[in-house]
Amino acid sequence: MSSTAIKLGTLGVLSVLLVGFCAAQDDYEEVGADCVDTSTQNLDGSYLVVDDSYCDDDGHSHYSGSHGAYRWYYGGARNGGRVYNGTTVRPADAHITTRTGRVVQRGGFGFHFGGGS
Repeated sequence: MSSTAIKLGTLGVLSVLLVGFCAAQDDYEEVGADCVDTSTQNLDGSYLVVDDSYCDDDGHSHYSGSHGAYRWYYGGARNGGRVYNGTTVRPADAHITTRTGRVVQRGGFGFHFGGGS
């Protein structure tokens, strides 16, 4: 009988820990990302937005090629083909998606999606 009580008690503790862990995983910020050419910064601090494929370099956050340096730009405000008031520093514990809805990073532990379009 005491063996059953210990098993049920352990199961209860594990259940509470699991629910707490899962609840903590949903506590993250929603952030938008645009792929930008950092070599095109205007005087107002805005960058030219380019196709997302320029930032997909085997899971790295930037790529420097013959056409410039391409990076994800997080949390910016978009005006036409330019974006400003954001940062190139990847936010921690954030759920990051592109304007088209593709996931760049999931919230929680910072998983990164490095696949194609």
